[in-house]
Amino acid sequence: MIIALAGNPNSGKTTLFNNLTGGSQYVGNWPGVTVEKKDGKLKGHPDVTIQDLPGIYSLSPYSLEEVVARQYLVNEKPDAIINIIDGTNIERNLYLTTQLLELEIPMILAINMIDLVRKNGDQINVKKLENDLGCKVIEMSALKGENALEVAEAAIQMVQEHTGIPQNPHVFTGSVEHALAHIEESIEPIVGSKGLRWFAVKVFERDERAIREMGLSKEILDHVESHIRDCEKELDDDAESIITSQRYDYIAKVMLECVKKKRARGELSVSDKIDKIVTNRILGLPIFFAIMWFVYYVSVSTLGTWMTDWTNDVLFGEIIPPAVSTFCESVGMAGWLESLIVDGIIGGVGTVLGFVPQILLIFLFLAILEDCGYMARIAFVLGRIFRRFGLSGKSFIPILISTGCGVPGIMGTRTIENEKDRRMTIMLTTFIPCSAKTEIIAMITTEFFPGNVWVAWSMWVLSFLVIIFSGIALKKTKLFAGETAPFVMELPAYHFPSGKNVALRVWDRGKHFIVKAGTIIFSIVVIVWFLESFSWSLQLLDPETQLDQSILASIGGALAWIFAPLGFGSWQGTVAIITAEMAKETATSTVVMLAGKAGITSLFTPIAALSFMAMNLFDPPCIAAMSACMREMGDRKWGWIAIGYQFMLGYCLSLVIYQMGSWLFYGAAFGFGQIVAIVIIVAALYFIFRPVPQKQINTQTAEA
Repeated sequence: MIIALAGNPNSGKTTLFNNLTGGSQYVGNWPGVTVEKKDGKLKGHPDVTIQDLPGIYSLSPYSLEEVVARQYLVNEKPDAIINIIDGTNIERNLYLTTQLLELEIPMILAINMIDLVRKNGDQINVKKLENDLGCKVIEMSALKGENALEVAEAAIQMVQEHTGIPQNPHVFTGSVEHALAHIEESIEPIVGSKGLRWFAVKVFERDERAIREMGLSKEILDHVESHIRDCEKELDDDAESIITSQRYDYIAKVMLECVKKKRARGELSVSDKIDKIVTNRILGLPIFFAIMWFVYYVSVSTLGTWMTDWTNDVLFGEIIPPAVSTFCESVGMAGWLESLIVDGIIGGVGTVLGFVPQILLIFLFLAILEDCGYMARIAFVLGRIFRRFGLSGKSFIPILISTGCGVPGIMGTRTIENEKDRRMTIMLTTFIPCSAKTEIIAMITTEFFPGNVWVAWSMWVLSFLVIIFSGIALKKTKLFAGETAPFVMELPAYHFPSGKNVALRVWDRGKHFIVKAGTIIFSIVVIVWFLESFSWSLQLLDPETQLDQSILASIGGALAWIFAPLGFGSWQGTVAIITAEMAKETATSTVVMLAGKAGITSLFTPIAALSFMAMNLFDPPCIAAMSACMREMGDRKWGWIAIGYQFMLGYCLSLVIYQMGSWLFYGAAFGFGQIVAIVIIVAALYFIFRPVPQKQINTQTAEA
């Protein structure tokens, strides 16, 4: 048995899904497409699958995820639907509900956030709402766990008893209902009686995708077109707008009969009062930056540093390595094997795991901000700013996702309808520090700038500035020119974060990082150890005196000239940059392994360390994210354009930081490197501030 969860974004679908499935979740792709789906077994019911559909506002699809959700509901038909709606914003959520009812699939309307509804003093007449909509209605709070399991069990009962098929409510009136009746009569022999009203509405709206899938003949289309045109003429509007208008007229009537608001119209709720400050055009962004400064201050500069220092210096420094060395010597283990285990595996993987406390703290803060509703506000604030600079407001959602990992962030761009905006977002979304890049920030900050509370935060701010300025520059090119897609989203009411939801988010993100350290990074560490421990003649080298004779040293030395202008032209720095393209976390393990007892401060000056960090933050992401970029672009040419742009930007930014920083703050003589850096700065400013080319203005005007 399959039960689908359908609803608007931010309606509480994911929270309900987590409550119903617990740890029995599994993620895959929809057959034939690369849109992610999340399935899970209902707790206590191993034969029942709960399917979490992408958040959608309607069944008139614009994004790829909406297309997939509609295709699944219409063609594959789950056994039942649980339609989750936000009880604090019923009017907006019921628009999707009226469409789901037309599918005639057994359905339960779950009014979520009922605890907030009661707190607001509002009243919902459930019985009257059931009569008006023609389906079962249950109040629930996914956050509090109230009635969550009861909703699922009611859906199971409906399927088992073959009940719960909605009775189509009287949404449409007058000439619209008359036209729909004629359309139903014409298409019923083709589509059948189940969901007939939904198909009729799609024909009335001239939905090309639905009409094509129905395979309607020209004769039928010509016949129904006359009824549609008569309706449009009478109501003086286009067909799609007529349907939308009558849906909202019906919803307004339902609201009047079934919902009583305690707060007078125009009176501000607590959430509204908070939003007047945190979404303010002037204060919104500074407040967000201040909050993120606090997050990085606690996670990287204070508490996180103490936890990481203990993990690195004590656990993986004084406890585990000596104990393992003693054991290896006691069993007579070969020296090279002991070196592999202690210096390679424990030293390399242990370095990566040493920064887990800092990363988990960042994940914890982000999970709290997401769960309480604040991140939805920042999506709104930054969406407004992004749109002003040519980026789609929807670009922020993939960027937010990328703070955990760039791969799902890139996949999250599927919600952007405009192809140019989507491709540009794919190019830019991995510039935000993911968990792996955060580890690099933590390492450089801890080793080179201890106690400085601004370095880590400034890298995070720099990533936002790079994304915005890149968006401005790219939007003025022929490849990405055009109108920016609009951005609409719901702002859920503020609430105290759920400990369970926060823990699940932190666990999911943390588990991904730790598993990666135990698999990909483990493999890379072993390879790096082998290449640094042996010469080309496969002679085992002394790590204290012969490291520069290793295979790794010769490979890195051959390429070091490329990175010399960036301040880390040693073979060690070069190798660290190269291995980081496999997995960014390995940048930390590699430099620690290659630095040995001297410490990484022996490999870089402070300004070179900043340059090294910038290169790793803004050059192409790990190989998994690059593969996702290639796949999501839909064209290898576009994938290589993205990777080329990322490498060029990371290289140029790193060069500017090192050359200008060395001259301005470390007494280096002004020379050719500084001239190149100034040329890069001038070129970047030109592309950012130049006017939009006249050809693009003419093209956009013609399209409009």
